[in-house]
Amino acid sequence: MIQVEHLTKSFTTVIKKGFKQERSVVNAVNDISFECKPGRIFSLLGPNGAGKTTTLRMIAGIINPTSGTAIVDNVDIASTGDEVKKRIGFLTGSTGLYERLNADETIEFFGKVHRIPEKELNERKEYLFDKLSINDFRKKRIGQMSTGMKQKVSIARTLIHDPEVLIFDEPTSGLDVITADSIIDLIRESKANNKTVIFSSHIMSEVDLLCDDLAIINKGNIIYNDSFSNFKKDMKADTLTQEFINRVKEA
Repeated sequence: MIQVEHLTKSFTTVIKKGFKQERSVVNAVNDISFECKPGRIFSLLGPNGAGKTTTLRMIAGIINPTSGTAIVDNVDIASTGDEVKKRIGFLTGSTGLYERLNADETIEFFGKVHRIPEKELNERKEYLFDKLSINDFRKKRIGQMSTGMKQKVSIARTLIHDPEVLIFDEPTSGLDVITADSIIDLIRESKANNKTVIFSSHIMSEVDLLCDDLAIINKGNIIYNDSFSNFKKDMKADTLTQEFINRVKEA
């Protein structure tokens, strides 16, 4: 379960005007609230720069909110972000993998960080490597991998400790169709295993494939928050993409 309560993130920008500096405060995320339930896939949809990544990073305990909070698997991010990090799997487009390690070494390392018993770690690793077709390049160094290979290793890292809460930040961005499909399949499997899943996207076709509950964020504000079935029921446009565009423009 994820409960987001009045979450706000403000950034101060400095603009130079001649010899003077002017400071202004920008709300990247502005007083948003929503709930993600186990066994359902929650999509945070929005255009680029809408506040999706900032929201997910706050939920994951990576950055601190200016105000408000989120409860993740019964842990308040305001009290202990480190405890939240133990309970989630977080996948982002910027992989941050160490280039000198291979896939085997990378997943071994993160499994040990999570203190997974060796037998369980090996079984979990082999399952994920098979599911994501990593075996063909498991001994290749990260620095020699393609973008799709790195993303597969990243999702194995995200899932290796079998977390109850999964956060995917535009997980298929820039990937080929086959790699994207393997990630979508694992997201569906996580739902079937009663995990709490939230993913961000600006691709309406992905939302249509996966989504149970939907929030649309634009300029840091939630402009829609309901079930995806209700979104489709209330559509006025001919396509999901056009409906999304119209709602963003109206907001």
